[in-house]
Amino acid sequence: MVDSSDFRKWGKEMIDYVADYLDNVGERPPLSQVEPGYLSKLIPDSAPEEPEKWQDVFADIERVIMPGVTHWHNPHFHAYFPTGSSFPAIIGDILSDAIGCIGFNWAASPACTELEITVMDWLGKMLKLPKDFIVCEGGRGGGVIQGTASEATLVSLLAARTKRIRQIKSENIDMENDCTIMSRLVAYTSDQAHSSVERAGLIGCIKMRLIPSDDKYSMRGEALREAIQNDKAKGLTPFFVCATLGTTPSCAFDNLKEIGQVCKEEDVWLHIDAAYAGSAFICPEFRHLLDGVEHAQSFNFNPHKWLRVNFDCSTLWIKDRADIEDAFNMDPLYLKHENQAKVTDFRHWQIPLGRRFRSLKLWFVLRMFGIKQLQEGIRRQIQLAHEFEDLVKTDPRFEIVTEVIMGLVCFRVKGSNEINERLLKKTNESGKIHIVPSKLRDTYILRFAVCAASTTSKDVQYAWEVIQNLASEVLMENGDENSVENSHDC
Repeated sequence: MVDSSDFRKWGKEMIDYVADYLDNVGERPPLSQVEPGYLSKLIPDSAPEEPEKWQDVFADIERVIMPGVTHWHNPHFHAYFPTGSSFPAIIGDILSDAIGCIGFNWAASPACTELEITVMDWLGKMLKLPKDFIVCEGGRGGGVIQGTASEATLVSLLAARTKRIRQIKSENIDMENDCTIMSRLVAYTSDQAHSSVERAGLIGCIKMRLIPSDDKYSMRGEALREAIQNDKAKGLTPFFVCATLGTTPSCAFDNLKEIGQVCKEEDVWLHIDAAYAGSAFICPEFRHLLDGVEHAQSFNFNPHKWLRVNFDCSTLWIKDRADIEDAFNMDPLYLKHENQAKVTDFRHWQIPLGRRFRSLKLWFVLRMFGIKQLQEGIRRQIQLAHEFEDLVKTDPRFEIVTEVIMGLVCFRVKGSNEINERLLKKTNESGKIHIVPSKLRDTYILRFAVCAASTTSKDVQYAWEVIQNLASEVLMENGDENSVENSHDC
């Protein structure tokens, strides 16, 4: 049997291992180089009949697991968007795992519910959200921690769907069944929105219109208004819009003020997906990008991307709690408790019944970093992105594709898509840095994201030197006589 004395010993070893791993993660290759199926060759094909020794299990972390890990916290990892991490958050998760409550309602663990309400209010105030979203300021809504932004979008869409169906049926007593009404519902988002928005429509059995973005890859109010009017003329029922602040392909920002006004005029639910960029709104100089949130019924961003909180912690605010509780409320006897008329039960605010004590890690981070340190971390990463942008501009073989607003730089070699595809392949095969591509319209681009909290100016310069030298190789292979211009040894 494993007892507390074993746990104390092994836990200390693991804490030391984790601390050493994070302190030295820059020495590991950012992108795993293993082939599919590698792991099955390293471990038995069935579980052991008898307990194994801790020392053998511990040794297999390096032998079996680490070769197949892509190291997101490596300062040479510049792919996707950041994934949050910090020692306070890890400690919070340890306590959450130890308590092990399944906080589906208040009675299941009062602290689990009440701390979540409090820290969501703290965070909402940091973002200067309207009072409707803040419980302690008398708002009708409030915040809840979801697993991902994908869940937040789906929950918001389903709540909006239920609200509109009930509204239509209340206004038309003889109205046909729910399925017939649903067949006429239409939702809207930008052609630059994350695929999870379209997936929410797929899961919710809802038509999802993709609104063409402008030359800055932003959804505008007039294009949305035109699409809504066209659908209404066809007898369809517009009911939901998802605006994105900080798109995945290029970190573009939909015009929230224009979109919000259209949604207000058309009585359409507005959901805001700010999964990556939302953390930056705690900085006064970036808060204007959230102007128009007062028109939204729901708003989401991911502290587990940029606010030093480990995955999973995706924060969703609802303007009116009745909208979400009416959509998901199931109240069997075994889940009832004597205080439910006085308290919030978060099982009515999400798709799964069970939920972890996720507010602990957010609470630890907010207290042990403080607002000023969190702001400084965001500003530092944005400055590093501008530093990379300036380096790209020094080399005439390259071009910046979109405006750099946050910690993402979209760039490419001037030339064909094929040349840029080869540059990406060589870059990742080198094992020195890791980046990923995107496509804007028909143009293949490269994305450089400042991801790890430990990234420094030296890391940015190193990444640029790697890219320059590999670009020289690609261009020389392509027969470009000027390919070696501006190249440097790494």
